[in-house]
Amino acid sequence: MKTSLAAYAKTLAKPDLRVMQDEPFTLARIRVELLSGLTVALALVPEAVAFAFVAGVHPLVGLYAAFLVGLVTAVIGGRPGMISGATGALAVVMVGLVAQHGVEYLFATVVLMGLFQVMAGVLKWGKFIRLVPHPVMLGFVNGLAIVIFLAQLGQFKVPGAAMDTGQGGEWLSGQPLMIMLALVALTMAIIWIMPRITRIIPAPLAGIGVVAGLVIAFGLDVPRVGDLASIQGGLPSLHIPMVPFTLETFGIILPYAIILAAIGLIESLLTLNLVGEIVGRRGGASQECIAQGLANVLTGFFGGMGGCAMIGQSMINVKSGGRTRIAAIAAALFLLSFILYASPLIEQIPLAALVGVMFMVVIGTFAWHSLTILRKVPLTDALVIVLVTAVTVKYDLAIAVVVGVIVSALAYAWNNAKRIHATTRLDDTGARVYSVEGPLFFGSAEGFAELFDINGDPQTVIVDFDQSRVVDQSALKAIEALAGKYRAAGKVLQLRHLSRDCHRLLARAGHLMIDSDDDPEYMVAVDYDVRTGVLGAGH
Repeated sequence: MKTSLAAYAKTLAKPDLRVMQDEPFTLARIRVELLSGLTVALALVPEAVAFAFVAGVHPLVGLYAAFLVGLVTAVIGGRPGMISGATGALAVVMVGLVAQHGVEYLFATVVLMGLFQVMAGVLKWGKFIRLVPHPVMLGFVNGLAIVIFLAQLGQFKVPGAAMDTGQGGEWLSGQPLMIMLALVALTMAIIWIMPRITRIIPAPLAGIGVVAGLVIAFGLDVPRVGDLASIQGGLPSLHIPMVPFTLETFGIILPYAIILAAIGLIESLLTLNLVGEIVGRRGGASQECIAQGLANVLTGFFGGMGGCAMIGQSMINVKSGGRTRIAAIAAALFLLSFILYASPLIEQIPLAALVGVMFMVVIGTFAWHSLTILRKVPLTDALVIVLVTAVTVKYDLAIAVVVGVIVSALAYAWNNAKRIHATTRLDDTGARVYSVEGPLFFGSAEGFAELFDINGDPQTVIVDFDQSRVVDQSALKAIEALAGKYRAAGKVLQLRHLSRDCHRLLARAGHLMIDSDDDPEYMVAVDYDVRTGVLGAGH
């Protein structure tokens, strides 16, 4: 069974790309999109309620956020097929604010959070998600899969105990636990088998429907959605956050808004990339930032707790066949209809069915191949995968990604620092030529200085940068220090083959006086006489 589930997860990672944005909107396609949206909406209910409890707010605050954020991002987001709503990554940050200052400050914070996200989109900061290395992405999906799995364990507690943040509470035992596990296994089996029988109905929806039917028909006493909280409510109404409009209030909400905006954008953009790889789409990062921001601004004014992209629900949507905006819009509208009209029915759905769906999401989300490549990839990459996974589980996604990027960047800098070296030769005039290879930057500046034999060199020394590049201020200081040493020794130092961008960098730093028209044909540098401080003829 384990091998079969792993194989199933692998097939989910490679969906039928024939179902793309160019496919005409036939009745069959619309049916698939609507059913996919219904499946997502059913899975959203317990998630939104649980995250509301984590944040310390009323369940409807989480449900309204799931509806509003989901609807706005579905309409104008950067990636059709993505699902957004209230998330645990944001909820764990919100709980401190709510506990200290109340829910009204949360609404104001969500509005400011959204404004920051809109600004990030307008300034096109979303493109920096490209700097996230692949090992960080692997750690991200693995860590998030584990987080999703751990979040479902709270459903194995006695009804009422599951309403807390997952800490404490009495676990199910004996026959109730056996029934719960059996229903979870049945749901997973249906989801695994259903695609082999028919694809008319999304497998997760079939699993929920069959298990819910059995529980209701036989009157099984198992935890249900209604045991978490009532989801009945009205339409969200316009609500200006009731907080003092003072600098003190701004000082309270500003740190939370910045943290929430960063976490929301990081999780959304990483999910955007992940969904893009599956459905074969690219781009849309800045558009997604703006959509997330506008959604949160609106949510803050309509009594929602804010949100961002949800990788679990996005995977459910994609695997159920959702490829267009119709599925995400339908999910939001179905969720609203549950709140307004269908709460008694939805509250009868057994939590075991929804847990089974999420367990299959975990199987499909976890990058199983990362376990086999740990011994094949460079040690640093393997360390980053494990580190990001662990930090995601222990702390949160934003910290994990930042840590992963920093470690990857330091490893890259160290590897490049070791690349600096030079070959030497004497030219026809008797001058020693140092042909430098490798980037010259802060990491390699010290190694660069060690390449030269100032006392043993002849009267004229030429440093050829044809195979190198001056990158930063540390590199400029290294060149200046080297020039000073040769000047003190009474020798001539000449620089050759500096690229145009290096010319500009040196000129801006005030190190060299450069004629912008020199050597225009070959775009190579010039000679710099350290005794006079002027440039000579181009080489």
